[in-house]
Amino acid sequence: MSGRTGDPSAPERRTLIARAPARLDFGGGWTDVPPYADERGGFVCNVAITRHATAVLRSGAPVDSHVAAHDSALARAALHRAAIGRASDNRAAPTLTLAADFPVGAGLGGSSAAGVAAVGALAAWRGEAPSPQTLAERSRAIEVEELGIAGGWQDHLAAAHGGALGIDFGGRIAVRRLAVSAATRDALPACALVVYTGQSRISATTITAVLDAYRDRVPEVVDALAHIATLARAMAIALEDGDLPALGALVGEHWHHQRRLHPAITTPQIDAIVARAAASGAWGTKALGASGGGSVLVMGPPERRADLVAALDGLGELVPWSVDVQGFTVVDDHTLPLPPDR
Repeated sequence: MSGRTGDPSAPERRTLIARAPARLDFGGGWTDVPPYADERGGFVCNVAITRHATAVLRSGAPVDSHVAAHDSALARAALHRAAIGRASDNRAAPTLTLAADFPVGAGLGGSSAAGVAAVGALAAWRGEAPSPQTLAERSRAIEVEELGIAGGWQDHLAAAHGGALGIDFGGRIAVRRLAVSAATRDALPACALVVYTGQSRISATTITAVLDAYRDRVPEVVDALAHIATLARAMAIALEDGDLPALGALVGEHWHHQRRLHPAITTPQIDAIVARAAASGAWGTKALGASGGGSVLVMGPPERRADLVAALDGLGELVPWSVDVQGFTVVDDHTLPLPPDR
C-alpha cells in the first residue's frame, strides 16, 4: 500500500478496495429467517467461498453508484445508510463501485456479500473497524429494513466472518467457526461441485411464501423446517470430523425436506441434475439458497468427479471454488496527491 506523499495540505486522491465472499449453504437455510429463527431457534451450516463481491471507493467525485444492475439498489442504500455525504476529513465524498466474480442470481448469497463489502468499505473509509457481527447486522438492516427484501442472517454472517460456520439461532445469534482441518478444507472442492443452472431466481418471493406458510402453521412446512435445522447441526459435526461422505448424505436428505417447503423450490432442470448425479455415484445433492433456479451443490467421491462432470454436461456451468477463510477484507487502501492541474 502507498502512504501519503508530497505536501500534506495538498488535495489527495484515495482509493479503497474491499471484498466479501459468497457462500455455500450445506444446510439450515430458511431456519435463519425470522420469525422461525426467533421462535424455534434454527441452525445453519455453511462455508464462505473464494467468489467475491468487491467494493471500490474513490475520492474526488460526486457521490454515485456504478454497479451491476442487480446490486444498484443495494449500493445506493448502503451509501444512504452510511450517510457519507462528505468524508470525515471534508474532502469530496467517495464514489462506490461494486463488482462480483460469481453469476447473478446463483443462490450463493451474492447480494449479501455485496452489502457486507459496501458497508465494510464505507466503515474502513471512515477509519472504523467494526466486528464481523456488526458488519452483518448493518448489511442485513439495509437489505431487510430499507429495501424490504425478505431474508435471513446466514449470507451476511458468512460474508463477514469467512470460513466454515455453525450458526445457532437459539435465543440469540451464536456464530461458531467450525474446527475444520486443513486437509478437510482442501478436500472439499474436489467432493463438492457447484453447478449454476443459468436460471436466475427471485429468492424473496419464495421466502415470503414459506414464511407465510410457517406463520399459518402449515404442518408440512413446520415439520420440514425442524428436520432442516436438525440436519444442519449434524452437518457441522460431520465437517469437523472430516467425514465428507456423511456430509454428502446429509445434504441429500436435506434436499428431500427442503423441497417440501414450496413447489417453486425445485425445477425440471434441478430435478434432472439430482437424478443424473445420483445415477453417477453422488453422495447427495441439493439446490443452494432459496433455489427455484440458481446453483446446485453435488457432493460425491473425488474419484467419481469426472463421471459426475460428464453426467451433468449440458445441465449447467461449473463454478470453481475453494474455502475463503478471511471473510470481509480490505485488500487495498492508498492515498496519492491529486495531479497539479486538478
